[in-house]
Amino acid sequence: MTQGQIRGISSMATRQVLADLVADFTQQSGTGAAIESVGGVDAAKRVAAGEAFDVVILASDAIDKLMAAGHLLPGTKVDWVHSGVAVAVPAGAPLPDIASEDAVRNAVLAAPSISLSTGPSGVALARLFERWGIADQIAPRMVQAPPGVPVGLLVARGEVAMGFQQLSELLHVPGIQIVGPLPPAIQITTTFSAGIGALSQQAEAARALLAYLASPAAEEAKRKQGMEPA
Repeated sequence: MTQGQIRGISSMATRQVLADLVADFTQQSGTGAAIESVGGVDAAKRVAAGEAFDVVILASDAIDKLMAAGHLLPGTKVDWVHSGVAVAVPAGAPLPDIASEDAVRNAVLAAPSISLSTGPSGVALARLFERWGIADQIAPRMVQAPPGVPVGLLVARGEVAMGFQQLSELLHVPGIQIVGPLPPAIQITTTFSAGIGALSQQAEAARALLAYLASPAAEEAKRKQGMEPA
């Protein structure tokens, strides 16, 4: 990393859209940025342990917790993108019906194996399965993707028959078919936010990057990666 470059950390869900947007920001501002994308849980742990980052880009609730604990500068939180969950199966497999809540429930019950992410969407899906009363029934068939490992990779390898993850993380995985987004009644939308690290030596440059991420100029890149502007 060169002198004057913004250092950041993000969860895997926003890796591709950040790569696109950081390149645009650098071209327009002349300020470089290196954003490391890792599992969201690991990213939050590193920030909480005192590792210095200029910008931290995670799910909204994770940013709130880090800010409350004093790891991010107060008042710097920016909501910049919404990301919804989609369903994927291995390439060539029959496409299940996921047009309604009942259809998704039936598809989950019929699947020989299922995988969720370790992130916010996976937690919300686990709650949904509990609400449906099927959590215990499908527990033996649940395959938890390790932190930082995309669910789509398990689907592509044939290790699971059905995977649920944010659309942005499934879009570029070879060897899978995206069945479609969850229906509106049960769609799980994660808002990703950003904040400036409490130890940042480049707060003004970091502010400029966050303003760009939330600006109208960034909307096309977000939609291209299966997300919506916040």
